[in-house]
Amino acid sequence: MCGIIAAASTRNVGKLLVQGLHRMEYRGYDSAGIALHQLDGVAHLRTLGKVQLLEDRMIEEKPRSKLGIAHTRWATHGEPSETNAHPHKSNDEVFIVHNGIIENHLELKAELEKEGYSFASQTDSEIIAHLLDFNLKQGMTMIEAMFASKKKLDGAYAIAAMHRDDESKLVIARQKSPLLIGLGTDEVFAASDPLAISQLTNDFIFLEDGDVAEISADTYKIFDAVDLEASREVSRIDISSQATSKGEYRHFMEKEIYEQPDALLNTIDGRISGEDVLDNIFGLGSTELFKKVERIQIVACGTSLHAGRVAANWLSAIAELPCQIDYASEYRYRNPHVDDNSILITISQSGETADTLAALNYAKEKNYLATVGICNVPTSTLARESDFVLFTNAGPEIGVASTKAFTTQLAALMLLTLSLAKARNLNPKLRQRVVTALRALPEIITQTLELKDSIIEMAPAIANKDNALFLGRGIFYPVAKEGALKLKEISYIHAEAYPAGELKHGPLALIDENMPVIALAPESEIAEKLVSNLEEVKARGGTLYVFSDPSVSIDVKSGSLVPMPKCDFLLTPIIYTIPLQILSYEVALLRGTDIDQPRNLAKSVTVE
Repeated sequence: MCGIIAAASTRNVGKLLVQGLHRMEYRGYDSAGIALHQLDGVAHLRTLGKVQLLEDRMIEEKPRSKLGIAHTRWATHGEPSETNAHPHKSNDEVFIVHNGIIENHLELKAELEKEGYSFASQTDSEIIAHLLDFNLKQGMTMIEAMFASKKKLDGAYAIAAMHRDDESKLVIARQKSPLLIGLGTDEVFAASDPLAISQLTNDFIFLEDGDVAEISADTYKIFDAVDLEASREVSRIDISSQATSKGEYRHFMEKEIYEQPDALLNTIDGRISGEDVLDNIFGLGSTELFKKVERIQIVACGTSLHAGRVAANWLSAIAELPCQIDYASEYRYRNPHVDDNSILITISQSGETADTLAALNYAKEKNYLATVGICNVPTSTLARESDFVLFTNAGPEIGVASTKAFTTQLAALMLLTLSLAKARNLNPKLRQRVVTALRALPEIITQTLELKDSIIEMAPAIANKDNALFLGRGIFYPVAKEGALKLKEISYIHAEAYPAGELKHGPLALIDENMPVIALAPESEIAEKLVSNLEEVKARGGTLYVFSDPSVSIDVKSGSLVPMPKCDFLLTPIIYTIPLQILSYEVALLRGTDIDQPRNLAKSVTVE
């Protein structure tokens, strides 16, 4: 992890590769490197830290090449360091970059050490370089060496490799980690993310698991999982460069917060009509299948899991379906029982989240009616491997901490809930009410964003604290969890969320003047009890920051009370998420953290 770009061209590629690394910086990384084929060998440059440091080295040393590979790394095996940065090499002959994890690396390392190979890094990736070199020394060509190597590798990998003695060709391979080919004029590219080469081509070939390919400036060959030459469809996709520009905003996260009215409109556009949701918006045959559904299983990670927890309430209230929710990373370890007529819902912004894909793959062996994906990336593995899918259409999200991805996932999950209720002929008046409310939602989000000044006023009092507590009840507990996650992700303040009723069962011991408490108090039958919970905080000297419906009577005593715009109660989780995003952003701004690329985190978590 975390970003791969490679190029074979008739022009010099060093600058193109570094520009591609810059476009993948949103994914999070700790080091960067490049290997460029030259007449007198290979220029091999690596730096700890930002891509700009690598670019500075390039400007200083001026390597020129028409063939190269480059990488940004997010540490898994071995600490962040120049030695552990990619590309890795073997005997100054084979150079590789790798995303993923080689699960049997210790076993392979022991075998290679017996063959006389020594290891310069702590990574699992270096094994690939040595394994390729070993196979080459058995008389194989580079493509044959990759065929033989992949049979030895267990785990997930996207690999790009080159050999010192071949100035024109690269070899790439994919297994459970995204990798694609981009076709230009007199040049061919490979990348783990289409954004990396979006300014170079709009023609992409998405490799499948087990694929190996050989690329040069004027051609490419793809071989499938059994090493037979294969044909893969060329997809023409216009990836807007606007998505990779902050424009007038200070950070991508700020830009993406304020893009939410349009992003949500894009999610619902063309999927509702009149007073109901349209049929088959998850794909042809989905409505007919939804008639049979009796139970829901949701798997997701992080922010996407919080979206799933909100949706579980909707699925019960509107579609009258029981719903089980699991962390994708834990799902397959509990030997889950699958009831008859169940569907699996997977949620992932990138569609490449390794834990979620592993859960999806595991579920294919179970007795599910179908798998249904909620995703933002049409070209992703999740999109291709799910039986049915709905794209959130949020546009590329560059900031590591999800904002518009979360709110559009919620909108998509409401569309799923409505689709299931309609297919099962349930609650037509309630569906009509929700569809009407969905149409009004972009304007209400715009009104919510206008609360920015009030939120900025409360930020300094939270920014100088080390801890924070978030409270919500019912459907707002997962929203509180998402608010706590945002704050800890980008400000590095320790933040936790609790159902407000649980306050007296332990967390109340933490309350004093140094523990800010952020609470969500929408108008509902639970508001009265939540107000009582907040009185418990006040009685112990706690400072309250409350986002509340104007009809709810709360005296915060010290702290702040922000009245929220009116919204249909079923959709209020979307609205109440937004001030928590703004608060986290403004607190992080005051603390001077790296908001778009918080430490230790990656945008697309492609390892388990």
